[in-house]
Amino acid sequence: MSVGDIATVKRFAKIRAFFAKHGHLLWWLHSAYAMTFGAFVMMYAAEGYDRARWMVVLLCAGWLVIVLFFRHFGQGRGQKDKVTDAKSKLRFYVMTTALKNLYQSMLFFLVPFYWKAATLDADNRFFLYLLGLLALLSTVDVVFDQVLMRYKAPASVVYLFILFACLNLVLPAIFPDTRTLVTLLAAAALATVVFFTMHVPFKNLLKPAWFFALMAAVGAAVFTAYAGRRGIPPVPMYVSVGAVGPTLLPDGRLSMHVSALHESLITEMHALTDVVTPGGRGDNLLHVWRHRGLEVQRGASEPAADPPPGSVRLRSTLRSFHIPSDRTGPWSIDVVTEDDQLVGRVEFEVIQ
Repeated sequence: MSVGDIATVKRFAKIRAFFAKHGHLLWWLHSAYAMTFGAFVMMYAAEGYDRARWMVVLLCAGWLVIVLFFRHFGQGRGQKDKVTDAKSKLRFYVMTTALKNLYQSMLFFLVPFYWKAATLDADNRFFLYLLGLLALLSTVDVVFDQVLMRYKAPASVVYLFILFACLNLVLPAIFPDTRTLVTLLAAAALATVVFFTMHVPFKNLLKPAWFFALMAAVGAAVFTAYAGRRGIPPVPMYVSVGAVGPTLLPDGRLSMHVSALHESLITEMHALTDVVTPGGRGDNLLHVWRHRGLEVQRGASEPAADPPPGSVRLRSTLRSFHIPSDRTGPWSIDVVTEDDQLVGRVEFEVIQ
């Protein structure tokens, strides 16, 4: 061995020793990079709903990478047996990095839209929490590499959830003015079909048994989405501004915006809400007035004049005969679709 070869071997030995000693620190540095990357993706998403169409590209790329990855490398112990030489390790690293960046891009892109659409004191906040948790976990390399990339089942389940959340957001951009419930059920059905293609070869789906299994899975997914619709934010729609007041001006605006008022001032109450509808106006929206969580009035809200661009302004009046004798306590006005999906909430307090 020449002097140059000995020097090269020593150099590689030093590099290997450095990674062995500081490997955990490098993993955390990469996770910090992933968090920073996610922050930039969220900033990009916050610039407008028009960016949502790019999700179609990410979804197709994610599906392709997952299918190719597990069909090429396998999973669990079989995966370790295949990733042995330098070339296979390089291919494994390239594929995991690509899939990791796709997951992070999709999750962090979704968070701003679901943040706007979720109501933080309602059931649909848990969908947002799960989305945010997955976004954070996608930046932790130990979780991603040792769980999602080792086993097909958790990778597929996570991708199914991401796919559903993405389709629920993207479909209104492709098919505007679609009813929110229709979008929700279509997203559940499409996500299930894609999930099947990740586990079942296409040729098997032509067999009656597998085809009926697919139809049963789609039906179950659609039923589950319908039953759980109240727990899913109706993206991309959200309430940007909401206010209540005891009287109206001649032009239809509130004379004052109140968050608390004395019970003697309540004879009638009026609510105005601006609902941003970037996916079009496929839903009929209602105002539901609640006192201490109990519904006291539900009805169609009237369009009001001069809403901001891309929004619809809704107005409703709480009639005196619907006001209970004991009117003190917390009140809220829920903006809901005709299918009872919560779009947003305005709250105020009546004091003695």
